[in-house]
Amino acid sequence: MRLFTCQTCEQILFFENDRCEKCDSALGYLPGPQTLSVVAGENGALAAAADPGRTYRTCANAAHGLCNWLVGPEETGDYCLACRHNRTIADPTVPENLRRWRLAELAKHRLFYSLLALGLRPANREDDPAAGLAFDFLSDADGPVTTGHDNGLITLNLTEADDAERERIRKEMGEPYRTLLGHFRHEVGHYFWQVLVQDAGRLTACRAVFGDDRADYGTALKAHYANGAPADWQDNFVSAYASAHPWEDFAETWAHYLHITDTLEMAASVGLHVRPAEDLAATPAEPTAHEPIETLIDHWLPVALAVNSLNRCMGQPDLYPFVLSPAVIGKLGFIHDLVHGRVPQDETSAPEST
Repeated sequence: MRLFTCQTCEQILFFENDRCEKCDSALGYLPGPQTLSVVAGENGALAAAADPGRTYRTCANAAHGLCNWLVGPEETGDYCLACRHNRTIADPTVPENLRRWRLAELAKHRLFYSLLALGLRPANREDDPAAGLAFDFLSDADGPVTTGHDNGLITLNLTEADDAERERIRKEMGEPYRTLLGHFRHEVGHYFWQVLVQDAGRLTACRAVFGDDRADYGTALKAHYANGAPADWQDNFVSAYASAHPWEDFAETWAHYLHITDTLEMAASVGLHVRPAEDLAATPAEPTAHEPIETLIDHWLPVALAVNSLNRCMGQPDLYPFVLSPAVIGKLGFIHDLVHGRVPQDETSAPEST
């Protein structure tokens, strides 16, 4: 993620802004060039200062005050690239549902920013009914809801948008970190395991790093919740939950890869320079595909140390309360190579279904 600049008055803008606070120019996000732009004109014929010569229209979800993305002239339908993945929404005429949905969409749109920045553009259910990515935003008022992933469908319990409820669950689960954005990054990791590993015939390479995913998932989760993580889990896993099963290890590591690359991009965007000690000296740079994972980690560790220290000065918990062991860095390297097409397909087996 990065900051943006108003083309009219040069005011600094945030990703979620739909108007410039300084000059009151209308704004819209362009997912193609990945920039926030001043727009003018009638809806359906909006001219974007950052992409002259093309006309745009607003996403239909702008009417709910939860989307500032624009729809290009070559795109069909009323929804933007991110909102087209929504399948079911808890009744938005219920004020509490709408409030929670707005918060969830802010996080989901940040997820899509990261995916597009990495060159990942998942299909939606209209384009690919069998394997497209879809989202259900549901409320417990309509029956019990479990946040999770099932064959490309990500379900979010909208109570997770309430800070107090999410904090209660975090403490109950013994987690150091729990956010809406973290949920989306984790669950989409399951989806990309399916797309980039299972369906793409890379199971052998993935199992060599994360373990054999054919271990019974239900049994593994029951054992994890009954017994907890092994005492030495930090030697091999990025979180205690990652130790439950190879699928969860992959999804947790995927989420942390997005945490790290997204935050490093913002650090570079604001020109952050970190020199806590000579041996940790680093100037964050926007992550690029050709860099090895070690280079990203060399940039990341000083940033994490600095922001954790700043948070402590304000009496806040660490922004990044995790330890990256050599084994975990190796797993992050697998995700890095997978995203950028450097993990070879299996030579002796066709894509395997589970």
